[in-house]
Amino acid sequence: MPAPQPTSGPTAPLLVHADGDAGVRTVDTGTTATSATATDPTTATSTVTPIADATPAEPAPHPRAHRHALLRLGLLAAVLAAAAASLLLWDPTAVLAAATGPWRMPIALAAYAFGTVAFLPRPALNAGMGLLFGSLWGVPLAVSGSALGAIVAFTLGRSLGRDALRPLVRGKVLTEIDRRLSEQGFRSVLLVRLFPGAPFQAGNFACAFSGVRFWPYLAATVLGVVPTTAAYVIAGASASSPGSPAFLISASVIAAMCVFSAVSLWRARSSRRTT
Repeated sequence: MPAPQPTSGPTAPLLVHADGDAGVRTVDTGTTATSATATDPTTATSTVTPIADATPAEPAPHPRAHRHALLRLGLLAAVLAAAAASLLLWDPTAVLAAATGPWRMPIALAAYAFGTVAFLPRPALNAGMGLLFGSLWGVPLAVSGSALGAIVAFTLGRSLGRDALRPLVRGKVLTEIDRRLSEQGFRSVLLVRLFPGAPFQAGNFACAFSGVRFWPYLAATVLGVVPTTAAYVIAGASASSPGSPAFLISASVIAAMCVFSAVSLWRARSSRRTT
């Protein structure tokens, strides 16, 4: 019997399967399947069928997992709403003023952290710390309370809301923000914390919903809140003597930060309009 003619195409190992009854041979080159009918060796014909590209498709999210993510997001909203509504029943300032003895600082720290989660303005909390503890103890307590509140918000957002909100990140702006927070976590979070006009609570949950890692987030938060925190704490501590150099300097720093925030927001809005 004559040797089979080589088929055109890429060179690959040949696998030959013979069927003695039907007289059919199948030649597999690895990339194409060739079938030759050997009833007439001189007029054998072949048929070449390309093998389909078996690229695995990306699996769709499981409906049950999606429902669980939405339930966790609803739980996060309920927790934050309950924390904010609780301020109608108690006053953090009154709690701080009533705290005495060795528990005064731990209670103040917990009340400060809870206030950040309940969306209380940090400038008011910082001024209260300065009024109650002075500049020496007020600044480290306020920075520690900011860090503790940031940890609580990050934990809640990452565990309850991230899975449901990550698929909603669409558009050029949101995608770029998420990319920067994920790839340049420490630097991006530090810039956000140093910017006086950035809401503290919004920054906490934005980082929690992004891909930023926890330790760069915490380190950048602690370093970034020091300037604004110190300015407001010193202003609160020296509020009883508005003519003192400490109050005048802190008030000037706060005014400069407010002007810087307003100018930055105006420039950002103008650039968006031009583009």
